[in-house]
Amino acid sequence: MRFKDVIGHGALKRHLAASIDSGRVSHAQLFSGAAGTGALPLALAYAQYLNCQNRQDGDSCGVCPSCIKMEALAHPDLHCIFPVNKQGKKSGEVVLSADFMPLWREMVSESGGYFSRQEWYDRLDLGKTLRGMISAREADEIIRRLQFKSFESEYKITIIWQPETMNEEAANKILKILEEPWDKTLFILVSERTDLLLPTIISRTQEVAVPRLTIDDLVALAEGGDRQQNYNLARLAAGDVLEWRRLTGGGEDAVRKESFDMFCSLMRLSYNDKHLELMEWADEVAQLSREQQRSMLWHAARLLRESYMLHAGLGEISYLWGEEAAFCNKFAPFIGNQNIEYLISEIESAMRQVSQNGNSRIIFTHFALAVSKQINRLK
Repeated sequence: MRFKDVIGHGALKRHLAASIDSGRVSHAQLFSGAAGTGALPLALAYAQYLNCQNRQDGDSCGVCPSCIKMEALAHPDLHCIFPVNKQGKKSGEVVLSADFMPLWREMVSESGGYFSRQEWYDRLDLGKTLRGMISAREADEIIRRLQFKSFESEYKITIIWQPETMNEEAANKILKILEEPWDKTLFILVSERTDLLLPTIISRTQEVAVPRLTIDDLVALAEGGDRQQNYNLARLAAGDVLEWRRLTGGGEDAVRKESFDMFCSLMRLSYNDKHLELMEWADEVAQLSREQQRSMLWHAARLLRESYMLHAGLGEISYLWGEEAAFCNKFAPFIGNQNIEYLISEIESAMRQVSQNGNSRIIFTHFALAVSKQINRLK
């Protein structure tokens, strides 16, 4: 992937290219940002530029042997690590990223590198309960591969996508590599949730924060259509290519719609003090996959913040439309200074507990009852 293939981020791309041109290549880098902002495409373009044999005008040439292999994700000095799993795995069976490289190449090629963790899990066909992870055996495989000299290029490059899915043993093994790196070896960690990484890993990496895209970046992706409508959709997408694709693809996708329905149900039950029904709501959420639970919480935080903006009289900068806007306009009077910080704090706490594999029924029973108490503060 070349820098020109990455949407937006002109200044950041120039900075990354200049750092390589000047020989300032940190052995461990952390590209952080939401999936739809382009952290993975930037990491892939950076890796390709680093080993390109004929760099031109701040970008890789795209035609040298190294570029051709890098674009196909088939370069012998490029190693991609990502969370994996499979249904029907036997006890003690080892599942590694290398087993799924054809699927990974296909996913990156089709999406341009813009896809979510849940979309990857769907491609792996993990169902509702399984989730991917990066295991200690995967870390051992990284160490084994990097002990060899580079095959063709100056740098050996390992890209770890979603490093927050590493278990503790894997994270500690990766940390040891980062502390004692091999010469001409580059690690690029691409993370959406840096808060879930070991602080010691973060301290040993150079962070490249990937911001959200501009409205103009997203409008430029539109293929025809009404310019004002494109602008409105780009604004609603909030700098996220995945959200832009969902909106321009016909509105809300199934996950967003399901999250919205569960949010509405929670708020209505909370307003009416339906405690037994709230516990039933918690049981229903507990049956969802971890990724679906995280999605529901993320959308709940988004809708609460938008409701607070409406309550504060700032509807002109609201990022809502359709049934979301209709519900939140009615719901906004119950979200104010007295409860917004507490509600968001409860969501963040539930997100952490879900990510740490806590008991879903306990997490969401507490969450639902805590939300109910706060909604009633403004009745």
